[in-house]
Amino acid sequence: MQTASKRVVNGWAMYDWANSSYNLVITSTIFPSYFEAIAADNKSVSKSTVTFLGRQFENTALYNYTLAIAMLIVAISSPLLSSIADYKGNKKKFMNFFLTMGSIACASMFFFNTTGGTTSTPAANLWLAIITMIIACVGFWGSQVFYNSFLPDIAAPEDRDRISAKGFAYGYIGSVLLQIICFVFVFFPGILGGFENDNEASTIQFRLSFLMVGLWWWGFGQYSLRRLPKPVPAGEDDLQKNILSKGYRELNKVWSQVKKLPSLKRFLFSYFFFNMGVQTVMLVAALYGKSELEIPTTNLIIAILIIQLIAIPGAFAISKLSSKIGNMNTLLILVGLWILLCIVGYFLPKGGIYEFYGLAVAIGFVMGGIQSLSRSTYAKLMPETRDTASFFSFYDVTEKIAAVVGIFSFGFITELTGSQRGSVLALAVFFVIGLLLLFYAKASKPITR
Repeated sequence: MQTASKRVVNGWAMYDWANSSYNLVITSTIFPSYFEAIAADNKSVSKSTVTFLGRQFENTALYNYTLAIAMLIVAISSPLLSSIADYKGNKKKFMNFFLTMGSIACASMFFFNTTGGTTSTPAANLWLAIITMIIACVGFWGSQVFYNSFLPDIAAPEDRDRISAKGFAYGYIGSVLLQIICFVFVFFPGILGGFENDNEASTIQFRLSFLMVGLWWWGFGQYSLRRLPKPVPAGEDDLQKNILSKGYRELNKVWSQVKKLPSLKRFLFSYFFFNMGVQTVMLVAALYGKSELEIPTTNLIIAILIIQLIAIPGAFAISKLSSKIGNMNTLLILVGLWILLCIVGYFLPKGGIYEFYGLAVAIGFVMGGIQSLSRSTYAKLMPETRDTASFFSFYDVTEKIAAVVGIFSFGFITELTGSQRGSVLALAVFFVIGLLLLFYAKASKPITR
């Protein structure tokens, strides 16, 4: 096959530009801090205790449980939906449905605020926050399945590393641009008016950021959809009568193919373990810096921006390296570096701002590269097929379950040891297992496409 036109490739990459704003603003920076500050029963008694469904939670734990539930929903539903989309050739419609659902949920977070005008009043819209968090997360990852599945449709095998890296680079640039705009509102709320004497209105700078994410995601998402090609249906008979059973049969067919492909199967097992570490680092890095290393919030924000910016050249540099030494060899180097970074993170001193900056630079470089290269390696290992969304649903399920296990393990080990440092060291174990399985995957039939 030939790589699609530049217009199509750039349109595909622009979806990373569109939805990465959710990952940065909602998942990593502003919304987690806002949720932690707002979700409390009585701040004069406890700043972190909140009641939900008749039970008291630490608000950070409730936040993590909510994300875990959302990821499990995606892991369960995406294989069925993607197999149906492949069979009917309507994965653009599914992608549009999920991105619209997710962007509306982000915009709806604007209405999550406090009531009464006193600091002891609990969050009025906790249910709204929980529901919109789940819907936004499902929308993000649900649309990502269909977005990823377009990669083998628009890129020839020899161009997939480069185009995959381009998508991640667009995502990092777009998310940082919107993040900077949001930071202007957060750090300089005076430009929105004087709300110093109104506790509810004083949250407008944060809530406006959530609204902007929704608009940004949906607007640029529509731009991307208009440039993506129309998928070719993988099936010919009518699905209307038995759409659910047919979807599961399609999923089973893909699994049967995966079992017959040693390289793909072994790579998925390896990816499960090293991605467990990558996804957990992405979600807990800020909290580790803040609570364990006692890094000031402003410096944490700078570190997160450093990670995003360094990831851009990292994705391209590692793509070039893979073209010279091969995907598997490059992944082995990256996973080895992740092991080293976990050990460095374990020994970082409290208050070591510049040491934390240095770690952020290194994490950003390998993070952009390993995400991009993992996606393109999987696309190369896939057989020639029109069931691309179904195959990428396996990739997505592996990613989501790994994230759930990683986050749970991080929290459990922290509770067990009383320190997050032990949890960081445990992440190195995940990467070691992934490294060993990568050697095993490399020993199988090499990539030929």
